[in-house]
Amino acid sequence: MFSNVLSHEQNNNDKQLEDNRPDFLKDAVYQGDLYKAPYALSVSSPKIEPVDRRMLKANAHEAMQHQAEQQIKMLKKQAELLIQQAKSIEERLEISHSIYKAEINFEPVINGVYHLYQKIDGTQTLSMVAPYEWGKEMPFELFLNTVRLLPDKTWEILA
Repeated sequence: MFSNVLSHEQNNNDKQLEDNRPDFLKDAVYQGDLYKAPYALSVSSPKIEPVDRRMLKANAHEAMQHQAEQQIKMLKKQAELLIQQAKSIEERLEISHSIYKAEINFEPVINGVYHLYQKIDGTQTLSMVAPYEWGKEMPFELFLNTVRLLPDKTWEILA
């Protein structure tokens, strides 16, 4: 009989603890430990200050502006680098066109270093002989450039 009384009391306690509220209301009220509550639950709880929305918006705007300026600055640097690289390729193409218009009496090797000269009549010649290797008299009117043939068959000016 004593066990029946105990189980009857336990059933009453279970009913009191049972939460019959709808699910959306169960989530609306904090049910956890008091010290973890997101809002004040007693008089002794810490004071909750209202948020200054103007200051919040001003700080967010300032952070957003700073971040956007940093990204724009980085993109401008990247664009300048791309423009510089494009100009370099264009210059290499112009030089390559002029070298391929010159007289070439041999087959240039990739990464080979050659020398571009101009004759008296204005035509250009590509040679394997450097200006200091001619001895007393160079057979050309003018030394123009020392160049290297790159793997993409364009030419790079070395000197």
